[in-house]
Amino acid sequence: MSSAASEQSTGATSTTETATPPTTSTNRRQPFGQGFLDTISTGWAERPDTAPPARPQAPFAARRRDAVSAAFPGKRLVIPAGELKPRSNDTDYPFRAHSAFSHLTGWASDSEPGAVLVFEPRSSGGHDVTLYFRERADRTTSEFYSDASIGEFWIGPRPALAGVAADLALATAHIDDFESGDGDVVLDEDDDLTRFVSELRLVKDAYEIGQMELAVQVTASGFDDIVANLPAVVEHPRGERVVEGVFHQRARSDGNAVGYDTIAASGPHACYLHWTRNDGAVVPGDLILIDAGVEVDSLYTADITRTLPVSGRFTDVQRKVYETVREAADAAFAAARPGVRFRSVHEAAMQVIAARVAEWGLLPVTAEEALDADSGGHHRRYMVHGTSHHLGIDVHDCAQARRDMYYDGILEAGMVFTIEPGLYFQIDDLTVPEEYRGIGVRIEDDILMTDDGPVNLSAAIPRTADEVEAWIAAGGR
Repeated sequence: MSSAASEQSTGATSTTETATPPTTSTNRRQPFGQGFLDTISTGWAERPDTAPPARPQAPFAARRRDAVSAAFPGKRLVIPAGELKPRSNDTDYPFRAHSAFSHLTGWASDSEPGAVLVFEPRSSGGHDVTLYFRERADRTTSEFYSDASIGEFWIGPRPALAGVAADLALATAHIDDFESGDGDVVLDEDDDLTRFVSELRLVKDAYEIGQMELAVQVTASGFDDIVANLPAVVEHPRGERVVEGVFHQRARSDGNAVGYDTIAASGPHACYLHWTRNDGAVVPGDLILIDAGVEVDSLYTADITRTLPVSGRFTDVQRKVYETVREAADAAFAAARPGVRFRSVHEAAMQVIAARVAEWGLLPVTAEEALDADSGGHHRRYMVHGTSHHLGIDVHDCAQARRDMYYDGILEAGMVFTIEPGLYFQIDDLTVPEEYRGIGVRIEDDILMTDDGPVNLSAAIPRTADEVEAWIAAGGR
């Protein structure tokens, strides 16, 4: 049962209460007896009041805040964490703080709903930065036992101001002390601020790179779990759901959650780019495309795709399509170098895709004509999406960055991005021979750019057709 579903009204008021009971109307509340109200605030042990050491990301977050402060002199900046969002009636979705808020505070999976980071300009220059959030309720208040959203009797211990200040190396204050002003510059309401904090994440620091490596490692284990459970997947009438569940177990046990809805797309479903219904059978002889990533506790996520032959062996046509996609991915990787434009990674992959589908007789024009930016594009029927996107604390990180900083931007050390070409021949596409229809393949890896060139963070997960077949035969790596 949900905590809110068992919420009870105060009924009467104890003389020790100082907080106002919640006013949300419900027909399921039961009144508290006077005996409860007279005794609920007594008999509790003292809480330990030791300050934790600053967490590892604290100095990195401080440098990010310094960059924001320098970019907006004299302006009062407000960065909200966001609020709980109802899922249904009085139950909420799991809370995840706004990515920019987490990036600038270092507060991650344990962030408090309703928190606000404020940059207060100083007359001498720079900003005083304060994190406002709701202090945990004293046990003499009705909030402690009667408020199912924030009461510790319902949701467990909540952070104290002093503890968070030490943990994040950041000044804190109660949310009741926060005052919004008419001249505030607010994240997601001000284009310049929203753009700046998005572009600030284009180049990752050492802490972020370490978290990306961790996210990839846990995700790789999740893919191993799927391979090991393929027999159970095949036996279930909704095997795609079994794949999703197996991966989710790894994400929750070794991380915070999945970084996005898992795509477990078997057979013709693999041709739908964002198939997340995951309600189909997984049938031997088909391919299953799995696009999944674990978000670790710091909120950094991997984003990896592998396409597996359910029976353990590719057919000749499946192997031809699969190895073409791998060829495109390898071409994109070879094109990714410091100093080149980000879009050149996509262009390199598309040259391979266009050449191969033209070679197979699927295009009404030559590959060169299809690649013409103005009159071409015929090959995009079979790969409509882009080859790469930035990756980090968001699965599609830095999405509010300017185009000349993103797709037209220059690759440099510290950038993390995906390479994910694919080929998708939908089941009812009459432009391709019947033996191709229903085949969907994508291979996606997470790439770190260094001064010496790109590093494939997910290279340990089998990629070639031969490696994938051996992986399945062994039941994991």
